[in-house]
Order: sequence, then structure tokens, then C-alpha cells
Amino acid sequence: MENSLIIRRKKTKKIYLGGVCIGGGVPVVVQSMANTDTRDVKATVAQIKDLQKAGCEIVRVALPDEKAAASILDIKKKIDIPLIADIHFNDQLALAAMKYGADGIRINPGNIARDKIKKIIQVAKKRRTVIRIGINSGSLQKEMLLKYGGPTAEALVESALQNIALFENEGFDLLKLSLKSSDVPNMIKAYRTISAKTNNPLHLGVTEAGSLMSAAIKSSLGIGMLLYEGIGDTIRVSVTGNPVLEMPVAYGILRALKIRKVGPEIISCPTCGRCEIDVPGLTKKIEQALAGRKEYIKVALMGCVVNGPGEAADADVGIAGGRRQGILFKKGKALKKVKEIDFVKVLLEEIECMIEERTLD
Repeated sequence: MENSLIIRRKKTKKIYLGGVCIGGGVPVVVQSMANTDTRDVKATVAQIKDLQKAGCEIVRVALPDEKAAASILDIKKKIDIPLIADIHFNDQLALAAMKYGADGIRINPGNIARDKIKKIIQVAKKRRTVIRIGINSGSLQKEMLLKYGGPTAEALVESALQNIALFENEGFDLLKLSLKSSDVPNMIKAYRTISAKTNNPLHLGVTEAGSLMSAAIKSSLGIGMLLYEGIGDTIRVSVTGNPVLEMPVAYGILRALKIRKVGPEIISCPTCGRCEIDVPGLTKKIEQALAGRKEYIKVALMGCVVNGPGEAADADVGIAGGRRQGILFKKGKALKKVKEIDFVKVLLEEIECMIEERTLD
């Protein structure tokens, strides 16, 4: 269930990556990147399927060599979402990725020579392959670093504008942009500036954001602030480790801003001395049971019978606990008493009923 946008987004050019539309005011698209060895087709496909199940809509894979590029052919046959090839330094791998059927490629102009980029553009034009110009603070052109004294927001923006001009002069328009930095204020400033200077779709992300907690904080601030300002068409939350962990954070950001209503939204109280049920345990079990669900539903798990229903009156369903029991409530209205041992079972049954009712409607 998607929610109409409350935030007024900047309208960018609409492009199609595989069967997924990006830009033009359509819902913000969630991406990730496999961290398997792309040459290991079985492992890569398994991880991509796990990502897709968790909500990933576009996936990227790294291409370290020709064998990895050739693997795209087999990977594509076994997955159902668009595939982007991530290229660094080697223009021949970009050409190979397109030959083997990548829906898009991501190149960093900071580490590929200008004349070689032109060759990539020529092939992409013929194949109608989407290209992401991935400007990154860690690999800016040397002249930009010298001019600005480091990977500043101004340096990122100038690099992006130079490369947009190069692509447009070659008659290529299937572009999306990213200006990533691990420095959140720098990243925000760069995207704000480039958004005012181009209508190409923007892919948002804080690069090298760290482990789950750090990545969630940095991404919620960096990506979230820009989305709140109407900037951004597609996002990736970068987490060190299993990329599946990125999905709840990405969709959590979108739900919090009411940009997209996808997946369960869990409201749980922080607990206090009045709490007489295991709210942390209940929350964990409900989160695990609903993980990967695409249907939007707001579930409140409250530790106080007195204030719980009122504090979560706009939730679809929830539990407000007391002494080893609680009140099951729906849309703020109490339905029945439930024993603590039955909380999870009763809640999940009610959630399934509500989702089924929506489907029938």
C-alpha cells in the first residue's frame, strides 16, 4: 500500500531501469548492493533473492574482472529485479557488462579516462543502458582535490556538472547521479546544490556509513533530510556486513517521512517502572514475524494499560499490557483482554485478518 506524497518532491526526468521507473515523481526506489563474489553465481543469486524478499527493488554487483562480467548473463536469468554493474578503473568491464545484459552500469568518472568514458557512452546509447555517474569523495579527480583543497561539496558538484556536460554533449540522456560522501553535512550540501542545477534523477546515499547502528543514524540524517526537502529519487543505505540489513532502515526512513507506506511500522514504548510485561521481547518477536512483509500496517506495543491505547490511537492494531495480560486494541478501541503468553499469537492473527480484509476491499 503506497501513500500519496505529503512532501513535495522536485520533479526530475523519468528514466526506466529494466522495468523500474526512476524519477518523474514516482515513488522513491530502494536499492542495495550484493557483497558476494559476483563470479560465484549461486551465492550471488541467493543473496539477491534474499534482498528482493526484504524489499530491494534494484540491485548492484561489483565487477572485478571479465569472469565477473560474464556471470551477469547467468545471474540475470535467475533474478526478478534490475541489475546494475559497478565499474571502477576498467572501461572494458563496463563494455562487457552491457554486452552480458546489465540493465545499468555505475561508473566513477574519477577513475576512468575521459576518452574511455566516451566509448562507454557510445555503446550505452545503442543498448539504451542506464548509466549512473557515481561521484565519490574517495575518488575525485586530482584536479578537483587540488582546486578545492579536498573532497568538498563544491568539488563533488563541479565534478558532477563536468561529467553531465560530457554525457549530454555525446547525446546521452539515460543518466542518474550520485554525489556520495561519508561526511553527512558534506553529502547534504552537495545534493542540495546539484539538485538546483540539474533535473537528472538523484540516487541518495551516505557512503562507508559503517555498521548497522552507525549506518542507520547517518543515513536517516543524510538521506532523510534531503528527502524531507523533496530531493532524491532512489536511495541506498550502506551497511557494513549483510546488505539485507539495509532494507528495514531504508523503508523505515521512507515510512517515517510518509513518502512510502511499505512494510510494518512498529510503535513500541521505551518502557518504564510501571511496565509489567516484556515489551522488548514482544517487540522482537513481532518484528521477526513480520520481517519482509510488504503490506503496510501500524502495530503498537505498549507497556501501560492506562495510557497505551491513547498514545497509539492511530495504530491499526496493538497491545497495551498490564500484569501478565493486556488489552488488544484496534484503531484505539479496546477489543478484549489477552494473556501475555498469547500476545504474539493473537496479534498475528488480527494482523492477518486486517490485511485480508484490505485485500477483499
